[in-house]
Amino acid sequence: MPQALEARPPYDLCGGHPALDFVNSLDNRFREGGPRELLADYADLLRFTRQTRLLDTGQARRLADAVNPRAAARTLRSAHELREALAAALYGGVEGRPPPPAAVRTLERYFRGMSAHQELKWERSGPAWDWGRAETNAALPVWMLSRAASQLMLSEAMLFIRACGAESCRWLFLDTSKNHTRRWCNMQVCGNRMKARRFQARREA
Repeated sequence: MPQALEARPPYDLCGGHPALDFVNSLDNRFREGGPRELLADYADLLRFTRQTRLLDTGQARRLADAVNPRAAARTLRSAHELREALAAALYGGVEGRPPPPAAVRTLERYFRGMSAHQELKWERSGPAWDWGRAETNAALPVWMLSRAASQLMLSEAMLFIRACGAESCRWLFLDTSKNHTRRWCNMQVCGNRMKARRFQARREA
């Protein structure tokens, strides 16, 4: 598995926050042809959490070496469940709808589980939460994603979450523009594509 961490292309992390990039890891979520899974196995999950800097390289490699296939498959299922509950809540917020109660209960379960595996560590600068014995647990990437999601959902940043204006995309992103009027997850991709479509439509009108 360690070689698989390097063998695949990097993720497009245009969401501006690991939790939003996590939701975006189910690509083409709203297309009629169906979505495309970007977290297809445990190696993908390790690559993603490393690229979003939730895991460091050493942690990712230790997990890749130590985790057995059954634990890896179970963790991947958990990651997908967490992601879809988070997606239901965040897309609901973007569209002005309350999140489904089932999604809230799922998020609460993961957030509580994440907290239960942290240990209080005393450093020179003072106390800090640490993963301690959980460092080698297969579920560590899911707990780290749970922490990132809970921090986002309990922050003012929730007010600035947007969905890409391209209907074929709809990826979530954090709008940090000056006037909070950003429309595209990636201007070079979705923005230019939509501009080209509008230009072509005007020419054909």
